[in-house]
Amino acid sequence: MDFDKTLSIAAAGMMVQNVRVRVISENIANAGSLADSPDGLPYRRKYVSFQNTLNRELGVDLVSIKRIATDPSDFGRRYQPQHPAADANGYVLTPNVRGLTEMMDLREAQRSYDSNLRVIDAARTMLSRTIELLR
Repeated sequence: MDFDKTLSIAAAGMMVQNVRVRVISENIANAGSLADSPDGLPYRRKYVSFQNTLNRELGVDLVSIKRIATDPSDFGRRYQPQHPAADANGYVLTPNVRGLTEMMDLREAQRSYDSNLRVIDAARTMLSRTIELLR
């Protein structure tokens, strides 16, 4: 039945966006964390990669998590000579998390999640109306 396919596709989309929101939340929560020693590294931003996965039972491609990876971009630097993680010049490495980027990604994930939820709601409404017509 096509409703099964529709619901499976939308549910898979909701599940991956849920994981994405959790990863973004982790990034935001750790945006201010610094290393404890001069040779330590601060928190490194994470991001989610997606892939299509064939569901042979339904015969459709579903979105899934390919991997949760770390962002290889450079850390920031802040002059803070009194911090235990400061180097010889007084600079501390800061996480490569940028608040604006995280908020934009969070908004995109939220909208995608909501869109999939609306698809499920529309399919449910169509199924209910079909059942009412058949009575």
